[in-house]
Amino acid sequence: MRKKLVAGNWKMNLSFREALDLTAKLRSEFHPSDKVDVAIAPSFPYLYPIVKMLEDNEINVLAQNMHWADFGAYTGEVSAPMLRSVGVNSVILGHSERRLYFHETPEILQKKVNRAILEDFHVIFCIGEKWEDRKAGKHIEVIQNQIAGSLFKLELQDWNLITLAYEPVWAIGTGQTASPEQAQEMHSFIRRLIKNKYGSETANQVRILYGGSVKPGNAAELFAQPDIDGGLIGGASLKANDFLAIIQAAKEAG
Repeated sequence: MRKKLVAGNWKMNLSFREALDLTAKLRSEFHPSDKVDVAIAPSFPYLYPIVKMLEDNEINVLAQNMHWADFGAYTGEVSAPMLRSVGVNSVILGHSERRLYFHETPEILQKKVNRAILEDFHVIFCIGEKWEDRKAGKHIEVIQNQIAGSLFKLELQDWNLITLAYEPVWAIGTGQTASPEQAQEMHSFIRRLIKNKYGSETANQVRILYGGSVKPGNAAELFAQPDIDGGLIGGASLKANDFLAIIQAAKEAG
């Protein structure tokens, strides 16, 4: 049975003091469980101190992005060796905001994923359609192209390092959430897509998270769906009590 994962993507939020306070509260109130893994993705300047704060805790620390090169003349970018040097070996790639605002194409993301795999990084790879895609009935095609365009050149064993996060763009930060049925339908399709390419064993082991206005009030119903293996949480991860409530929902669903 797949273990649930609840990951908090803090995006470009919180002062340093606020980030430390939030981490301290999570550290003191999170109780490890064999039913759920937990991770947080602070902004780059906060990674090292938060890694140090969580050294004796089972909350994992993720980076929100990374470059495909090890080092070089890429002003403003951060590489996998840099992340590893401060104790981080997991990264979120392909988030819709990176695709939209920074024009990350499937080809760019493929290069980033390949680098992450080469560095033995765990990747949460994000996929999701816009509202106009869903309204036009193209949401299945969009998701298939995003996955195939960046991940289908991976070797079978590489999928041990991949977690997928389905985040419909129309539900991110809008308060609008895909219904449990809509989310399950897409998660089931994604799993079949992987099965057709890599086989049943890989498809059954890969975790597929849901993201998009997940809150304490809807987390339990979402996580109860058979192909939803947890959540990539945005705004609710900035409030310790909300994030802890979502973690509890994952424990109960697991």
